[in-house]
Amino acid sequence: MLAKYNKCYVPTYRDDFFNDFVSSRYYGSGYASTPAVNIIEDTDEYKIEVAAAGLSKKDFKIDLDGDLLTISSERKEDKKENNEKFARREFNYSSFSRSFRINDSIDQDQIKAEHADGVLTIKLPKKEEALKRGPINIEIK
Repeated sequence: MLAKYNKCYVPTYRDDFFNDFVSSRYYGSGYASTPAVNIIEDTDEYKIEVAAAGLSKKDFKIDLDGDLLTISSERKEDKKENNEKFARREFNYSSFSRSFRINDSIDQDQIKAEHADGVLTIKLPKKEEALKRGPINIEIK
């Protein structure tokens, strides 16, 4: 359901409404959602910030395998409601996984993570050699 406009395909308002309604109604609020990520470089470290509203630190798993840093989360919710006239049980599962390849300028033994105010922050400190080298300016010819 894409509108054709000047040989370009542009989503219509109906597409956005329909997709949002269907995904939230039938698949739960976590359906097909991957949290937004900011990657910030400071002089002495990189920071990865993951928007994690509604998740606690126990919901996350962070793995480093060689040069692949993987952040994942899996959350299961089971709601039960009993009344004299009806019984209801709802399940909600949500998960995501994001992987980042890190280079050899990162001191892997000093990587730290913290969770506060709905944001998971992973700090990747640079090795001493990378700090001494500093930025490189490449001339365009």
